[in-house]
Amino acid sequence: MEIVQQLLTSEEPMIQLKTRLQLFDQTFEDVDIKQICSDLKTKSSIISNLVSYLPKSKEITPYHVYKKWQGAHWILVDLADIGYPPGDIELIPTKHHELEWLLSIQRWNRKKTLEGRKRFCASQEGNGLYSLLKLELLDINEDACKQLSNRLITYQWEDGGWNCDTRPKAINSSYHESLIPLRALNLYFNRTGSVRAKTAVEKGCELFLKRKLYKSLGTGNNISSTWTQLHYPPYWRYDILFALKVLAESKKIKDNRCNDALDLLESKELASGGFPAEEKNYSIAPSAKKTTGFSPVDWGGKNIKKMNPWITIDALYVLKHAGRIDINMSNYSI
Repeated sequence: MEIVQQLLTSEEPMIQLKTRLQLFDQTFEDVDIKQICSDLKTKSSIISNLVSYLPKSKEITPYHVYKKWQGAHWILVDLADIGYPPGDIELIPTKHHELEWLLSIQRWNRKKTLEGRKRFCASQEGNGLYSLLKLELLDINEDACKQLSNRLITYQWEDGGWNCDTRPKAINSSYHESLIPLRALNLYFNRTGSVRAKTAVEKGCELFLKRKLYKSLGTGNNISSTWTQLHYPPYWRYDILFALKVLAESKKIKDNRCNDALDLLESKELASGGFPAEEKNYSIAPSAKKTTGFSPVDWGGKNIKKMNPWITIDALYVLKHAGRIDINMSNYSI
């Protein structure tokens, strides 16, 4: 209770907002949510920093759309994941640049088909579709929405995922490239009721569930030590918390095959409460601005002894929907 109260009274409005949206199932129609959302670009240093990197017109963009982590593609992903209010018309130029890049014929024609499988970084389409839908910059009836969703559904591999590996012998989907498209198609299904999307989501969930999210089918051992380390933002990289969050969104979190990952997540809770960032995949050093991997926002860094609010909100969201904790709004001063 103490940790949740800290999140609710954080000095950062976006931490307050995400806590309410994720843990108390509040909506943007609630009066207190509207109050938090008013003038966020002034009140929240996170929002002001993120939007300062976005294009101001349809003609000019300060960085390549996909430049890590300053490009418009990644800023949209950040905004969508932290719960930025939907429908901001000032993001329309960003939508234009994102779709111009994603739907470029030249870009798509460079993607190879080998052994009957389309090889492309589906996390890019997935992040684009998810963030634009989540921020309500893309309508489900727009051609761009249909193109992106159809591309993911049509070229889903037999095992339920996707992969950009151009080695002909690569027959298994990539976890990094599959989790994000799964998240996007689940949101698309929730918005449209598409039967094709639902089928794709079921197949995608099974890819992760059959390996208990992080274990080898053959040996039962951990596939990768990095997959069991908590980090935020996930960007395109996989870890068990990100996977559990997507499975919770897909209403699969109570599947028994999630239990090992849930147990492992619970074991990472700090004695003082909350969950730490065990790794990070960005830099905030000014010298990194000209290279790749610079973040406009400090998300708390890496500190295994200190609570990270973003990871803690996601962990509590997962544990709540798994039925492992009870979070009731009446217990808090909000």
